[in-house]
Amino acid sequence: MKVEFAPLSVPMQRRLQTASVVQWVFSFLGLAQCCTAAFIALFFTRFWLVSALYAAWWFIDREKPSKGGRRIHCLRNSVVWQYMRDYFPITLVKTAELDPRQNYLMGFHPHGVLAAGAFINFCTEASGFSTLFPGITPHLMMLSLWFRIPFFRDYLMSGGLVSSDKESASYVLQRPEGGNMLAIIVGGAQEALDARPGSYTLLLKNRKGFVRLAIKHGTPLVPVFSFGENDLFEQVRNPKGSWLRQLQHRLQQIMGISLPLFHARGIFQYSFGLVPYRRPICTVVGKPIPVQRKHRPSEEEVDQVHQKYLNELCNLFEEHKAKYNIPEDRHLEFI
Repeated sequence: MKVEFAPLSVPMQRRLQTASVVQWVFSFLGLAQCCTAAFIALFFTRFWLVSALYAAWWFIDREKPSKGGRRIHCLRNSVVWQYMRDYFPITLVKTAELDPRQNYLMGFHPHGVLAAGAFINFCTEASGFSTLFPGITPHLMMLSLWFRIPFFRDYLMSGGLVSSDKESASYVLQRPEGGNMLAIIVGGAQEALDARPGSYTLLLKNRKGFVRLAIKHGTPLVPVFSFGENDLFEQVRNPKGSWLRQLQHRLQQIMGISLPLFHARGIFQYSFGLVPYRRPICTVVGKPIPVQRKHRPSEEEVDQVHQKYLNELCNLFEEHKAKYNIPEDRHLEFI
């Protein structure tokens, strides 16, 4: 006997979508602290053996974030991420084929406040990455700091996140069987400080490490622009030279992460809160840029490839901006 369930009502769907986004936002804002607190607290209970055994496992498994991570497909395919995708909504657009016999280095722009597009598109299957790019396995780089947190590190790796260090990048890009895509949010935490609606400023002018990495491994570069990424949150005004910007830069130097003061809507009201606005994100994947392999490229060679990458990223933006209601006179700005 086949049991059929009635479709969810629109209000129920919206509540589930909002709940999924709240889970995602607070998983990064609070889950790390909760995991640390739980790990320590268990040592002072009768369940101390759980933390002791995990500590031993953590030591044995300490290199895993730099060795391709450990994804869990049932978590990547969870229906929770589909609700999160539909909340904004988030879509992934392919403009060129990727050969599964090759590895790729993908530059993601812009960072936004919480990189929602990068997470949904590359750390889950909600937007259909594997369908659009069959045979390609995505890996998204994240600050190594987060992989030092017990339990939380396993949650991160389950989606395909890997440590953002050279060893981790090389491990993915030099795998001979191909079919691996390493996504780097090039602007990083510092770029998040300029993430606000209507901003198209990218911290990319002097960011050349990812280009040097691509040349070293002969890996094609793939530019990606996520339209709408900066529109999810408002940010407290922090112009360069202001006391707030100086404090944020100082904290970034100390902690390795930026602390943008952002706000949007609430869970039950739309005037103020930490839940992102319900605004569409469209992540457009550009065509691969061939890169000739060279173990020790000169500065001039790096600059040439870097400039070519900037040109292709600009072309990608200009070609698609009209579809996403960006004024004709708005262009990318590199700093």
